[in-house]
Amino acid sequence: MTRENHRYPKVEIIEEGMREGMQIESADITVEDKLRLLDALSATGLSTIVVGSFVSPKWTPQMAQVDDLVDRFTPVPGVTYTALALNERGRERMAEHMPPLSQSSELPRTLVHLCDVFVRRNTNRSQQQEIDEWPAVIERALEAGARTAGIAVNAAWGSNWLGSFDEAYRMEMLERQYALWTEAGVRVDRIWLGDPMAWNVPNVVAAQMLALRKRWPDVKKVHLHLHDARGTALLSAYEALTNLTDEYTLVLDSSVGGMGGCPYGGHGRMTRMIPTEDLIDLLHELGIPTGVDLGRLIEAALLAEEVVGHSLWGHVSKAGPRPRGDQLFPMDLPFIETEEQAQHFRLGPRAYEGALSPWTEPIRSPARPDTGSVNERP
Repeated sequence: MTRENHRYPKVEIIEEGMREGMQIESADITVEDKLRLLDALSATGLSTIVVGSFVSPKWTPQMAQVDDLVDRFTPVPGVTYTALALNERGRERMAEHMPPLSQSSELPRTLVHLCDVFVRRNTNRSQQQEIDEWPAVIERALEAGARTAGIAVNAAWGSNWLGSFDEAYRMEMLERQYALWTEAGVRVDRIWLGDPMAWNVPNVVAAQMLALRKRWPDVKKVHLHLHDARGTALLSAYEALTNLTDEYTLVLDSSVGGMGGCPYGGHGRMTRMIPTEDLIDLLHELGIPTGVDLGRLIEAALLAEEVVGHSLWGHVSKAGPRPRGDQLFPMDLPFIETEEQAQHFRLGPRAYEGALSPWTEPIRSPARPDTGSVNERP
């Protein structure tokens, strides 16, 4: 089957800008500005939004007011709102806000970081301590009546401290978790792969998808949390799309504007994530439904830049989606050189007012029946 007629998996998108993005931005961003952005994201049609983290404000001061944020935002029916909680105290705080928050659909699951150095830096635990916790996680799941569970590896493709990790290592750690859940009588139905230090490479991600399909053909949900420090995350997501079939659900984490990163990983804000607006645009071009209004999402991305106080890394919010129909560019469009002028795709002629134009007469072309004049552009 060629890529042109490939039957893609169902895609679910988890918007991480309010959590993964805000945790690496300034701690001085006000709750009011965060509310503006969260409410804007809620109006785009995104189905799942992570609103923040219930963690210690000592080490993540950006999340110091997460309780206030959750108390004040406007939930939209049909949108699932969740949050990150790393310990029992965090889970208790999160439970106080249910609803509007919901427990992550990823839970219960076991997880291990392939990089012992990163997990020590990030959570002050060792890899072995994570592994030792697996039986307790399974026991709690059984007590709660869980019938299905997930298995997960983080720092799946590599580490800035230990180098790259191969497929055999990933599969070994997944296999160990799978065996424990199976022995406990719980069916594994989802696999999560995280990449906090952006070691993903498209061909390696593609091979990993094929390996998962071969080893566990009955596990039909794969979740990827890819970072983009080296510009490969969207490429890797595309390879996942083309190496899973329509029997699968592919969950992709992304962040409005591409903002994101962990202070413990070595790249800071440059770690980045797949910009949600770029991902949505690609999915629409591939014919994969998302339920997201791309125009509203672009406005949210531009609002995110205002909120954080600097330019972000999305492309579609800067250049616009591919124009079609009545959105085709005017044929006698003047010179467009700056980022501000390029915003004519959403602002019209006022974006390029005063721009140089060598056309002495309106341009005509037999390839396009309308006059295509800038003066006729609304």
